[in-house]
Amino acid sequence: MRERLAALRARIDAAATAAGRRPEAVELLAVSKGHPASAIREAHALGLNRFGESYAGEALPKTAELRGSGVQWVYLGPIQSNKTRLLTEHFSWVLGLCSLKAARRLDAQRPDDLPPLQVCVQVNADGDPAKAGLAPDQLDPFLESIQDLRRLTVRGLMTIPRKAVPAAPVTGPPAFEVLAELFAKQVAAGHRWDTLSMGMSGDFEAAIAAGSTQVRLGTALFGPRPAKPGTGTDTGTGIPGVDAHHD
Repeated sequence: MRERLAALRARIDAAATAAGRRPEAVELLAVSKGHPASAIREAHALGLNRFGESYAGEALPKTAELRGSGVQWVYLGPIQSNKTRLLTEHFSWVLGLCSLKAARRLDAQRPDDLPPLQVCVQVNADGDPAKAGLAPDQLDPFLESIQDLRRLTVRGLMTIPRKAVPAAPVTGPPAFEVLAELFAKQVAAGHRWDTLSMGMSGDFEAAIAAGSTQVRLGTALFGPRPAKPGTGTDTGTGIPGVDAHHD
């Protein structure tokens, strides 16, 4: 893992430098879902602090085992109503907020002894019907609807672009550019945001060129996810070594 992390940091630094940006302005968010607590402990010892999980049932034993370590837990993925209390109690960040109902539940259930939950709003920047997220023109009304929720702090935006294939190229502006423009507009309007989360293992250099401040890397850092017992597939998508959602 030390070698993989060094190689990834070198690529992140090179992409940032080529874009005229400071390498330290880009965070590597380690997507640890599907990997054991021992791997997270190893990555944490190498200097990584935030780790992304998508399944509460899988994450909670890890949060218990690593309690007191200084690890910050980031939730990635659809927010189910029956899981919001677990998210508020065990996670510091939620990436993917795009529902007023979920926002209200997270706000109401965040324990008083914890700081506000840090969130990024998910935008479906290229209109992919297979992805969650707000349409770009829904962002302003959504932000207005959650502005009085005091137990949530919006830190920025995130997106998961559709995968382009030669037979069906993506039309319109690239998702990264769309999101970067939305982010810049909101910052100019007075939002004190610092997180533009876009870019995964297969496209993070392009995302950095477009302005990403956080790239979400899983298999590129940890290696292929261990197979589920009896399936021969990884724990993300059911396809060996591939996760189409967050890294």
